[in-house]
Amino acid sequence: MRAKDGVGRYGERVAARRLQEAGMVVLERNWRCALGEIDIVARDGGCLVVCEVKTRRGTGTGTPAEAVTPAKVVRLRRLAAQWLAEHDVHPADVRLDVVAVLVAERGPAQVEHLRGVS
Repeated sequence: MRAKDGVGRYGERVAARRLQEAGMVVLERNWRCALGEIDIVARDGGCLVVCEVKTRRGTGTGTPAEAVTPAKVVRLRRLAAQWLAEHDVHPADVRLDVVAVLVAERGPAQVEHLRGVS
């Protein structure tokens, strides 16, 4: 697992703020276990949201959201199950979201919140 750079940390701060502005409660950031890391765990009403944050400086290699592959979604599901088991939490629903952050050279970042990726 590689350490996050400044751009990645910035994107996670932007994503957490966006989720909070949407009315979600951020429960945990950068939760780690042997299987990997969840960027953000949040609550959206009765739903637990496991959120992957992808931040890019440009789209030369695709958009930030395109970096979330089907294999990554499978891994996020496993991580969500592990988080739930370790925290003994039983939400009404669990959802996987992606927050894609495109850092602008000047001005605010472009942020896209994709709910319920599968």
